[in-house]
Amino acid sequence: MPSYPARTRCATNVMAMVMAGGQGSRLMPLTDKRSKPAVPFGSRYRIIDFVLSNLVNSGIFTIYLLVQYKSQSLIEHIRKAWTISPLFPDQFVTVVPPQMLSGSAWFSGTADAVAQNIDLIDHQHPELVLVFGADHIYRMDLQQMIAFHQEREADVTVAALPVPVEQSPHLGVIAADDDGRIRDFQEKPARGTPMPGDSSRVYASMGNYIFNSGCLVRALREARRHGGTDFGNHVLPRMLTSNRLFAYNFADNRVPGIKSYEEHAYWRDVGTIDAYYAAHQDVLGAESALDMFNPQWPIFSSNYQGPVAKVLRGDVDNSLFGAATVVENARVKNSIVRREAVIEEGAEVEDCIIMDYTRIGRGAKLKRAIIDRHNLVEHGSRIGIDPEEDRRRWVVTPSGVVVVPRGRTPFFARDSRGFGIGYSE
Repeated sequence: MPSYPARTRCATNVMAMVMAGGQGSRLMPLTDKRSKPAVPFGSRYRIIDFVLSNLVNSGIFTIYLLVQYKSQSLIEHIRKAWTISPLFPDQFVTVVPPQMLSGSAWFSGTADAVAQNIDLIDHQHPELVLVFGADHIYRMDLQQMIAFHQEREADVTVAALPVPVEQSPHLGVIAADDDGRIRDFQEKPARGTPMPGDSSRVYASMGNYIFNSGCLVRALREARRHGGTDFGNHVLPRMLTSNRLFAYNFADNRVPGIKSYEEHAYWRDVGTIDAYYAAHQDVLGAESALDMFNPQWPIFSSNYQGPVAKVLRGDVDNSLFGAATVVENARVKNSIVRREAVIEEGAEVEDCIIMDYTRIGRGAKLKRAIIDRHNLVEHGSRIGIDPEEDRRRWVVTPSGVVVVPRGRTPFFARDSRGFGIGYSE
């Protein structure tokens, strides 16, 4: 893994447990063969890379990934991309599947997943345990959230995102005092309690938590006695009567290297195809809402050693290309093309996401489409052009994005000059 810039380390012993078992049913067919955190994002990343990068950039290196559904793709990615340091025993990213040490059931919720792995907390003896999701696209300096937690002498701190009050019916809303002390959790209310000092917005829970270790263990054991399996729905509301819970305003977080034109508190839940597609549009353009080039806060991913992209000829406008991509006299506009893809002569690709190891044949025309890995789009194909035909063959989202699922057969494609396109998960 590439080196990262030096920054202040945690003054306290911290471990992270990342909820990486998401099934991602609303992202089908992209999650047909992989879990949600393993879904590719941008020209070289996976969704999981964002939370892991935030952790290591924040100086947190003891990281457990709790996995469950269709985890092999994610496991392979972690093995290849996330070896931190074999020299220091407390610096690792390791995958933890359901081990059923206390029963025969799989994880049945976020709190149950952590409860089934209390032995990991006992082994590490941390002062703080971070429980974070793996399903979102964002940058965040967790040291600032830790500082807030310690200054408030909190037992639990919940990351909170300010959103318009009109979105309340779709969210878990946090009602908090001026100092951030949480007074209530409201699940999808018609109109949530406004955040302090702003009647137009509410605090939405981001599903990211900091716990004092002893407090977490006690709460999990109590939750098991009462059948509680989820932090947001069961554990945290019960803790309100006996513990100090605070909301941390994500909008106050300051990540170094963010450019003036970026959306300062950028955070996206890419839980649907349309949201996933829209987030990709956010990384395009000269002044993108999320600029992926930030040497002061890099997003790490695989150490792929292949060659750079090649544009032999063509018309390219506002597009990103992964390593070893080949464009042969084609037109590519407002698109993201991941590694080892080939776009053949005369093809037109506009407003698309083309994933790894895919070949777009001569004369094919694609518009507002997501083409998953290992696909061969035949010569002259039309995708995203005829809505009725697209719906007969593929998944089409409410906004009209066409999704072609992952190809079934591994193949080795080559461009006209013999450039090899390999096969890999």
